[in-house]
Amino acid sequence: MRIVIAGYGVEGQSNLRYFQKKFPSASFLVADERESVDNLPDGVSLQTGFAGLGDADLIIRSPSLSPEKIKTSGQIWSATNEFFTECPATIIGVTGTKGKGTTCSLVASILRAAGKTVHLVGNIGVPALDILPEIEKNDIVVYELSSFQLWDLEKSPHVAVVLMIEPDHLNVHTDFDDYLAAKSNIARFQTSDDYLIYNSKNEFSLSIADGSLAQKKEYPFTLSGDIISAIHLPGKHNIDNACAAILAASAIIPDISDDDIKAGLSNFTGLPHRLKFVAEKNGMKYYDDSISTTPGSAVAALRAFAEPKVLILGGSDKGADYRELASEIVVQQMRAVIINGENASEIAKALNEEKVSCRVVGLKMAVMSEVVETAKNQAQPGDVVILSPAAASFDMFKSYNDRGEQFVAAVEKL
Repeated sequence: MRIVIAGYGVEGQSNLRYFQKKFPSASFLVADERESVDNLPDGVSLQTGFAGLGDADLIIRSPSLSPEKIKTSGQIWSATNEFFTECPATIIGVTGTKGKGTTCSLVASILRAAGKTVHLVGNIGVPALDILPEIEKNDIVVYELSSFQLWDLEKSPHVAVVLMIEPDHLNVHTDFDDYLAAKSNIARFQTSDDYLIYNSKNEFSLSIADGSLAQKKEYPFTLSGDIISAIHLPGKHNIDNACAAILAASAIIPDISDDDIKAGLSNFTGLPHRLKFVAEKNGMKYYDDSISTTPGSAVAALRAFAEPKVLILGGSDKGADYRELASEIVVQQMRAVIINGENASEIAKALNEEKVSCRVVGLKMAVMSEVVETAKNQAQPGDVVILSPAAASFDMFKSYNDRGEQFVAAVEKL
């Protein structure tokens, strides 16, 4: 049996470990776009590119690799499909353009407060196949599912959560229809015994719900004051995320108590790089929202604060439209906008077309320390400074984590 591991990032390496144990007598080949990779075991060869895989019996696709790039007559499989097939526990799947990690964390925290054993997997946790052997039948799995993981999913979770959706990853997906179709797989195979939680204010989340046979629960809805007071995350969007998390937990435990809900919400204080408070310097508060890679997430960050704001934008392009963000900046209480990165001119054009009146400072691929110093010089005591780039990080950074860490380090040195 010949098995190809297509893509050899973190999940690709996990795939190799898992399938080598499952098929110990099989031969393995790693195919990757790079000419060299780290951590390649002895006896496993590397092929650059995905051509000539026609004689493979099984190809394990890494998430960000489009199935269309793999030309083969053999079976294309994925870690997500393998996990859904073999997992003995109930799965709660969460997708959406933004808010997945926070919502997954809130669901897990609420269920743990109610006494459940919960495994958090997907983009937010360890690769799912790494912990599959540890999972028991009565456990609960909370799985963060990106469009890449959902691309060819063949089985939907028992509880599917669909958050707000906006165009994203259009540099990888063929178009928005392809992106939305991938997202739709989270509910495509559900039955009337399953549950779908969806954002009724978002037309694309609503369209996925319309095609599902599952029992449907919509959000946002009004939370009581004491439950809201248990949420330690800034912004209305995080109240919406809490609503989705409460519904997901309630689908598992219908009689879950308000005390368990409040305890779960209170125990979670936020993930790194997700509108996370960094420090107050000279009366100005700095927030790291480096995970913001879409205009909609930057809009949500702006709406989280009433204070005057200095916003740091820009990065590598993913095919986004910045007009809505520019319109939001017009109506917000803004001190300044700092634009940096590969797509700075595109963002500047959108701001100009919407006649943004606050100061706009354009930088040319400046290092993070210069960006933060520029923001400090534009801000005044009482302002908030927000890194919410509305773009990917790969023009200047290894990842959004790297970008956020450099921002935090620069702020701490002020």
